Amino acid sequence: MTAVIEARGLTKRYRGGLALDDVSFRIEKDSIYGLLGRNGAGKTTLMSILTAQNFASSGQARVFGEDPYENPRVLSRMCFVRESQKYPDDAQPAHAFRAARLFFPDWDQAFADRLVEEFQLPLKRTIKKLSRGQLSAVGVIIGLASHSEITFFDEPYLGLDAVARQIFYDRLLEDYAEHPRTIILSSHLIDEVANLLEKVIVLDGGRIVMDEDTDAVRHSAVTIVGDSIAVDAFCLGREVIHRESLGGVASVTVVGELTPADRRALVEARLEVAPVSLQQLIVRRTQNTSPRAAATVGASLPEGALR
Repeated sequence: MTAVIEARGLTKRYRGGLALDDVSFRIEKDSIYGLLGRNGAGKTTLMSILTAQNFASSGQARVFGEDPYENPRVLSRMCFVRESQKYPDDAQPAHAFRAARLFFPDWDQAFADRLVEEFQLPLKRTIKKLSRGQLSAVGVIIGLASHSEITFFDEPYLGLDAVARQIFYDRLLEDYAEHPRTIILSSHLIDEVANLLEKVIVLDGGRIVMDEDTDAVRHSAVTIVGDSIAVDAFCLGREVIHRESLGGVASVTVVGELTPADRRALVEARLEVAPVSLQQLIVRRTQNTSPRAAATVGASLPEGALR
């Protein structure tokens, strides 16, 4: 597939340390990516560099094969919906949409009008008087109606209630099907957005710890549940990323797909197999300072820590 974004060795240093540490990846055309990770992992810094709103200390970023900095050929084809977007004090949503219509060449006014109605957004109230959810709706509407070739959503759901978030997810998928483009979605609500994502890039401490198709990630680990002695015997020699126990019962998450022989052994040992959600897997991959901190049977967290 064609890459619309390529990063090679991107590093961003601040006085307090590294925000990005030698990050390299490709983002393909017409795909929905999840850019995931904990607070401070480097997600917003990365998106800011790709959209020329920040500078890398070293490394290279190419968007549509070009450097995005002060490059109108590139910048006019992207939309960055920031969680902390600022507007003039006297601006109204109608003003923001009017400006967006002038800036984005593929702006869909009919779609914007529909979204305004669905989000019940007061167009003539000043933005500084909007609720947090209404302010988020302004950004979501701009991001969707822009029909930009690349759209970045940085935590777009903040302040949106469950109904409004579902409207966002539904309209994103619906419009993406009609107007394919590249969408990079940063979110902490991983379970909510999991079904939207075709690929995931996970940052932890400024480094990429996962860059895979979502389906491959979902099948990359399983949880084994049952008698703790039998569970530990089955998991011996496997990479364990999480373990919980209660009394004589253990729940252990191991990396790797199960073979037919593995499944027969589990049946004979009367052990159960449970799938691992995308959120569970990412949490368990990023919760430790060292990726191998829980890589042996017996490594454990407090009971219920991840429930």
